Amino acid sequence: MDLKSFLTLLQRGISRKDVPRKHIELFESLVLRKAVKCKKEFCKLDGKYRIGTVDISRNGTGYLSVLGGGMQKDLLIDPDDLGGAGKGDIVLAKRIFGKAGRAKARVVEILKRAFDITVAYTKAEAGSIQLCNLKTDLPVTAAISQKALHELGAGAVLKIDSHSGMVREVLGNISDPKVDEKISLALYDKKEAFDEACEREARSFGDHVDKNLYPEREDLTHLAFCTIDPPDAKDFDDAIYFDVEKRILYVAIADVSHYVSAHSALDKEAASRGFTIYFPHKSIPMLPRSLSENICSLKPNEDRLAMVWKIAFAPDSTEVVSETLIEAVIHSRRRYTYDTIDAFLAGDFREKTAIDDEILAFLLPLHTLLGKIRKKRLETGCAFRNTEIRMQLDENQNLIGLRVETETPSHALIEDAMLLANKAAAKALDKGIFRTHEPPSVEKMEALLDDLAVLGIYTDEKSEDLYRLIRVLQRHADEKGIREEVDRLIIRAQQQAIYDHQSRGHFGLGFEHYTHFTSPIRRYSDLVVHRLLRAILQNDEKMQRYILRNIDVTAARISELEREAAKVEWDFMDRKYARYADAHKNREWKARVVDDESTPIARFDEGLLTGARLFLLDHEVALFSDVLVEITDVHIPQAKIIGRITQRLERHV
Repeated sequence: MDLKSFLTLLQRGISRKDVPRKHIELFESLVLRKAVKCKKEFCKLDGKYRIGTVDISRNGTGYLSVLGGGMQKDLLIDPDDLGGAGKGDIVLAKRIFGKAGRAKARVVEILKRAFDITVAYTKAEAGSIQLCNLKTDLPVTAAISQKALHELGAGAVLKIDSHSGMVREVLGNISDPKVDEKISLALYDKKEAFDEACEREARSFGDHVDKNLYPEREDLTHLAFCTIDPPDAKDFDDAIYFDVEKRILYVAIADVSHYVSAHSALDKEAASRGFTIYFPHKSIPMLPRSLSENICSLKPNEDRLAMVWKIAFAPDSTEVVSETLIEAVIHSRRRYTYDTIDAFLAGDFREKTAIDDEILAFLLPLHTLLGKIRKKRLETGCAFRNTEIRMQLDENQNLIGLRVETETPSHALIEDAMLLANKAAAKALDKGIFRTHEPPSVEKMEALLDDLAVLGIYTDEKSEDLYRLIRVLQRHADEKGIREEVDRLIIRAQQQAIYDHQSRGHFGLGFEHYTHFTSPIRRYSDLVVHRLLRAILQNDEKMQRYILRNIDVTAARISELEREAAKVEWDFMDRKYARYADAHKNREWKARVVDDESTPIARFDEGLLTGARLFLLDHEVALFSDVLVEITDVHIPQAKIIGRITQRLERHV
């Protein structure tokens, strides 16, 4: 059990005998401080205290996000009450009861600094070599001599133990683009390599599945399953088949839980990673590749173990009449890319083969059915226009290409099939891990309407029907050509989707119950859901109780790991953008202002910088105005592009 999970559990209450050995010293110090009270063997954080992570705003005000606090509001911490705590630190705080208003707290002890490691780089200044924090450019103290620093020279990137100051590793030199992935991983203390225990355990399962060894499973190898993924995908979580005559959709998901048992070396590592991290040129998998890209992956022309939802529809209707989960063996016939399926759906069959005929016989009717289901879903859900930037790197990891992806019919087909499976999984659970997304608050929506009014987007719609209100705002945004930007503002006004141990519904999708079931190769949440569903399927109440023990702590931790994985991916992209911008400062670029707050930000709107952020030196800017900009400075260590407006074009109002 990691520290955050233990501290989250401590706030709810824990038996002394369940305190992990590695946390006993901290536990006893909290008891000594009387922050933890014990009645016989049961111990719990005193009600006057809270444990959480600190966030700090630009004006120095702190906010305490209580561990495992779900949707409860952050506690305010005045600058004088931070007690030296920094952004991301885990602290013990005492609640302050005073005048009516927002609840406050005071930090009484820093339990864990945000980062066990610091990433720093060497910089030549006044004849000496200085060590600076990579993200802040502030001086860093480390247990390394000036002589050793001079030998490293300027630009060396070091991974330093934040507690001892010892240099753990020299990552490379800031001038080398290949150091970027190491930096992005190190900043959030992520790693690529698995220890030998994990690798050995993963290899022990071999490369092939012999279906004769699984007589208890349903044999579905005669069905023409197929997978549809990006062209560079290597791990195939999901496959689909549709029985047109019986109107049964089969959604097969890799049975990772068969191989990764609870508390195995593989499971502990997967739980600590939480998610696969995706870079443009490679992935940092949650599981060793001998599992994620081999025995678990639903590769074509190979028998594979799968958990399969059989979803039956009423005749000539989109109504789901039954959902049945089975343990099965499948045999995918074909691995498709989105582009291939999009061509088929558009009527281009020039590349069609005999096996394609068999698959298209069910895929085309399925596409029609799922299209109707999507149309019905969007009557009570949200649809946001979203583009995804795909980078292409050369052998030296320099940015050489960029593809802006939008949702296509093939993406929609797979997404809608997966949504049905995720909904079915959620409905089968009373308690577990759910993907929840609560509606935006009235205050957030009113603030959003005020922001949009400045842009000339008004509505008389009543805010009680939020779905209708959002659709009206989107229609006005379409008319002004700023739909994506307005969608971002609408999303920002909403609560963040999280993992929760209780089903609270998913506002964005319009679902009463929802979870993640369809990606156990790359998301730990799905792996836990698979285990729980198997225990239910097998009437194993003991296993159910075991999995559900401290499930709230598990869900909260997975939400944190999700955010960390996303930050690693964004940081890496920012570094590639920064290097490209540094090499192309001698021209003007088109951009659009996306943030007009104290430090205005524009996003580049052309070429290989499309989507990159530019921090503007200008202060008088109009939100969503198109501008021409010049890049005045690029800070490679901080991956920050700075520039100024050379010409103001048109504002979309």
